[in-house]
Amino acid sequence: MTRQSGARFIAQTFHQYGVTHVFLVPAILLKACAEMESMGITRVVAHGEKSTAYMADGYARASGRPGVCLAQHIGGSNLAAGLRDAYLAGSPVFAVTGGPITATRYRHAYQDLEHFSQFDVTTKFNARVDDISRLSDLMQTALREAVTGSPGPVHLEIRGHHAELTLAETDFPEAIDPRWSAVPPFRPRAEDASVAEALKALELAERPIIVAGGGVCWSGAQAEVAQLAERLQIPVATSLNAKGTLVETHPLAVGVCGTYSRACANQAVAEADLVMFIGSHTGGQVTTNWKVPRPGTRIIHLDIDPAEIGRNYATEIALVGDARTVLRQMLDALPARRAGGEVRERWLQTVRDHVTHWRSSLEALADSDAVPMRPERVCRELSAVLPEGAVLVSDTGHSGIWTGALVEFTRPGQRMIRCAGSLGWALPGAIGVKCALPDTPVIAFAGDGGFYYHLAELETAARYGINVIFLVNNNSSLNQEIPLIDDAYAQKPTQGSRDLWGFRDVNFATIAEQMGCLGIRVERPDQLPGAFAKALAARRPVVLDVVTDHRAMAPKAWTGLPGGGGH
Repeated sequence: MTRQSGARFIAQTFHQYGVTHVFLVPAILLKACAEMESMGITRVVAHGEKSTAYMADGYARASGRPGVCLAQHIGGSNLAAGLRDAYLAGSPVFAVTGGPITATRYRHAYQDLEHFSQFDVTTKFNARVDDISRLSDLMQTALREAVTGSPGPVHLEIRGHHAELTLAETDFPEAIDPRWSAVPPFRPRAEDASVAEALKALELAERPIIVAGGGVCWSGAQAEVAQLAERLQIPVATSLNAKGTLVETHPLAVGVCGTYSRACANQAVAEADLVMFIGSHTGGQVTTNWKVPRPGTRIIHLDIDPAEIGRNYATEIALVGDARTVLRQMLDALPARRAGGEVRERWLQTVRDHVTHWRSSLEALADSDAVPMRPERVCRELSAVLPEGAVLVSDTGHSGIWTGALVEFTRPGQRMIRCAGSLGWALPGAIGVKCALPDTPVIAFAGDGGFYYHLAELETAARYGINVIFLVNNNSSLNQEIPLIDDAYAQKPTQGSRDLWGFRDVNFATIAEQMGCLGIRVERPDQLPGAFAKALAARRPVVLDVVTDHRAMAPKAWTGLPGGGGH
């Protein structure tokens, strides 16, 4: 035990856990921030608390370690709102806010408003630290909760508007348990009998498919998924979070399934007679609102959290454990021979035909020279230049569909980190990703509607030299809303209806230059290769303002039902 201030203990804990950046809006934990400087921790001061939560979220998803965000008491509500995306994505964000001072409660103290309960719905663990003697054990509990099982955000409210409680001294342990420094802290095995049962079912199935979820990435199980698929000759679809598990030129890769998807992937999952979900919540997005796979399809579910087994689909075989560990169990238990046969080959050919047809259906749009540009062409050109090992960060809505379905990962190590539902996440989220992976190319894709949300953080990126490439799909609109608004007007849109989705034509490249970034405006398809080359060579944040057609709608998800599917 060492007697020291709470501020010193917090900084020391983050340092020992390998945290390289914390994201904040001052003033909060001022003494701890001063201590962090001597430890080499970068304090990234952003322009809004919500942005700091998104930055910490991107950092956590990219690094596998807790991402840290801080806000003084008056900014707590903004921080709670920002944790919504981390909660939906299962991301281990560690949030700290100041809290009310007991002596001034109910007296109209300046900026004094209770926010503690707002964190109940956006965190796995929410606790108050009202006494310095509790700081150590509550930090350990919060960090443990953040990384164990299905990871997720946590929050500590520390007494004092600026968390002044941490100025007090007490005896602290030399270090907090190091097991809580990254996801996953434990790698449990599944029961051997369940592993054998799953292998038998996969080998005997006529039309099996694997659906890889975000848990595959948290576990680092991409190689094991590929090996199992190859040994058993099983096609692989992925969630958005697991895009890149197989390179998309792999003969068994069918692409992203669900609501932001490729029609061929949904078709393959719908036609399967056995679906193996790996590290997936089986939520509405990956299953197209539980239509694909069809209810009643035989299910194998591998997940580290037993509470997810059977949540949305009746599960025939449950494998509870860490994805990489359990897949390794399965590979070790497999006989040397490879599954196959005439029936399996017919299934693989059917799946390949779906993929070939889907690619053919996009050729005209992906090759289009139209001005304003088609997003399909933008995605094709981005696919061609995306470097090995690069991270593609995507906003929600149409951005998630364009990138998830149409950007091709063909080089080793490419991966996607996508918004879980909060429009505007991509810009600050990508800043956090780049902080975690400073030597990795990071390209963020967002529409102008999402880019506006946190535009001020371009200045943050420039100030700290966080060299992200921000690609703005600029159609001067919220074009995803156009069909909904046209429906509201009974398909008789007026000039007034345009006010509900249209913006002014704004040049984001010019704005970027004013904020210290490199701005590049792209108005024709033939300008894209040169613009990408210039952006990738730049050693500063870059905004690629790519002007596209507001009438270009992302395809609806294929469900095999009326109103769904294809371009």
